[in-house]
Amino acid sequence: MKALRTITIPRWAAVASGPLVFLVAIPLVHGVLPWAISSYGHRYGWTDGHPAPWNLLGLLPVLAGVIVLAWLLILGLSLGSELPERVELDWSPKVFLTHGPYAVSRHPMYLAEIGLWLGWTILFGSVFVLLGCLVMCVGASIVAPREELALELKFGAAYRQYKAAVPQWLGRRLSEGRLPPHDGSA
Repeated sequence: MKALRTITIPRWAAVASGPLVFLVAIPLVHGVLPWAISSYGHRYGWTDGHPAPWNLLGLLPVLAGVIVLAWLLILGLSLGSELPERVELDWSPKVFLTHGPYAVSRHPMYLAEIGLWLGWTILFGSVFVLLGCLVMCVGASIVAPREELALELKFGAAYRQYKAAVPQWLGRRLSEGRLPPHDGSA
């Protein structure tokens, strides 16, 4: 049986893909898709094609989600030099982040994406977008533990200490004390 060859790309290509994903993929999946889904059903609160004032409150979680995703992009780009010269194209973790949004949640990207969907649910007043938001929540709750296992296998005791100090979803476990700085390497 022949072993599968791991596909790699140069570090510069991995770093360059971040803005592409942020500017194309995320808006399509977490912006255009909820808008399109909302057109299939009744938009609660909307009259004559315009949202009610309460629908506009949905813009707050949308804005929060965009801000967190932008922060994560900037954080990721700032750590580009810590990536290996050739980056494997797989789902395994490349660096270990403990600062920025990762200081209050082990999964800030999922929280930001769910925030976007929650905001669109409120803005569009759509039951179908709410169902999409629930799918995002279920998906994140399935994928997150698998990612954490991979991080624990790669980073060992440092990740276990981080896991003990930072909640999976949101907040700060103050009783655990502060995390020691981690440089992102294995």
